[in-house]
Amino acid sequence: MPPSPAVHPPRFILSTLASLALLLFIAIPTLSASVPFAGTPLDQGYRDMYDLQFPDAHLKFQQWIDTHPQDPMGPVSDAAAFLFNEFERLHVIDVQLFANQDRFDNRQRLTPDPTVRKSFEDRLDQAGRLADTALQQNARDDRALYVKTLISGMRSNYALMIDKHDVAALNYSKEANSWSKQALAANPTLYDAYLAGGVENYMLSLKWAPLRWLLNLTGASTSREEGLRLLHLTATQGHYLAPFARMMLAVAALRDNRPQDARAILIDLKKEFPRNALYDRELARIH
Repeated sequence: MPPSPAVHPPRFILSTLASLALLLFIAIPTLSASVPFAGTPLDQGYRDMYDLQFPDAHLKFQQWIDTHPQDPMGPVSDAAAFLFNEFERLHVIDVQLFANQDRFDNRQRLTPDPTVRKSFEDRLDQAGRLADTALQQNARDDRALYVKTLISGMRSNYALMIDKHDVAALNYSKEANSWSKQALAANPTLYDAYLAGGVENYMLSLKWAPLRWLLNLTGASTSREEGLRLLHLTATQGHYLAPFARMMLAVAALRDNRPQDARAILIDLKKEFPRNALYDRELARIH
């Protein structure tokens, strides 16, 4: 599917949806309390990646690619490791950035590593070709559709937070949402894919009523209750995205003035990913 034509919504809608896109794809950990690792190199690579052990993650993903050359999840996962390594290097992952709209609007354009960028794009292109081949054989291949979701989502992240190309980021985000809906139509039990709707509904439900009305006109969903329901689905039954859904539920607990519930979620995540300093930073902010 070619990228959507460029659109030019009002700035306040653009910045809201663009920040939402990054919240969706900024962290895709791999372990749910109810769905343990299967012990595959793919799973182990994700664990290494979200423990910030990027060289080890690349080795595991390459092992999966070598043994499963037709599976687009191998190269798209390796692309994720390149992206998150660059985010870590550039200090992009900052939850407070998304809580403060002024800070987000005034964020600086960053200077990427050109070698990392090429590796990232090469892996996305490889994953896209494999996914397209799978979809030519079966248009309802849910794994291929999910990979297309991740490809568009990560391109949105790179455009948004490194290049600061907001319109391109928004178009890729809309494309990712379209792929996600197709993946769920093919497989309603693909619980990771419910995260897109959960984040969209919950985060946009926090906006003031006139803005929610305008966002609904763009096709966005803004139901808080539906957002929390979908987040719970991914948190309890998902796999690759389950820990991120749990972190979003921690955010919801903080907004609902339930700091100890948020702390309990983050402590559990820290136990699963002990070398990831993000959870330490967030725990330090809870009083």
